[in-house]
Amino acid sequence: MGFASLLAVCLGANSTSCLAQTIFLPVASTPYDHQMTPISGVLNSLPRRLPDQTTSLANLNQWMISLRAIPYQYSIQWKTPAQVNSAAAADCKGKAMMLYANMRANGATHVRFVIGKHHVDDMRTHAWLEWDTIAGTFLLDPTFNSTVERATEHDSTTYIPLYAYDGARKYCANYYQPSYALVVASNEPVPTKRTAVRTRARTLKPRHRR
Repeated sequence: MGFASLLAVCLGANSTSCLAQTIFLPVASTPYDHQMTPISGVLNSLPRRLPDQTTSLANLNQWMISLRAIPYQYSIQWKTPAQVNSAAAADCKGKAMMLYANMRANGATHVRFVIGKHHVDDMRTHAWLEWDTIAGTFLLDPTFNSTVERATEHDSTTYIPLYAYDGARKYCANYYQPSYALVVASNEPVPTKRTAVRTRARTLKPRHRR
């Protein structure tokens, strides 16, 4: 079966994810909703299906290579794909959102924008994509990788989802207990007044790996 035809069929897609046994529970909101406002239009865009556009393996890898080549630079603001395309550098959330937009524009469905941890010991969050297809779940991380990878290539200590977004639908990993005092870098939830002082006291200087 060609990769170009792998347009998503994930059992229970309305309420669960099949990546690495993680179950995503639908939620009404997440701590990131307010700061994600600039890219909400892109996130909620409907997949387009044009005769000359497909989400093929060749296309995906080319997009991954191009995005991986963009120098990394953290931005406190969420940038739209147009801003990422015109900028000299981008962070993980900018690169992942650019790839998300390309996939949706080329007809891909069941694509999740994920916020979580790149490694279980990381103090800061990371952003990547997950794509459910009839051939399995694929992981797309243009910050660290230049090619598409199968989710089964990673063990339980890497790519640990906390929140996921699929169009207008929002999910929280079933094992995750949200905390506004969590030290994060690339996607920092806005703390409440009660936790703001404690959060600043615990925040470390951002350290980013490439």
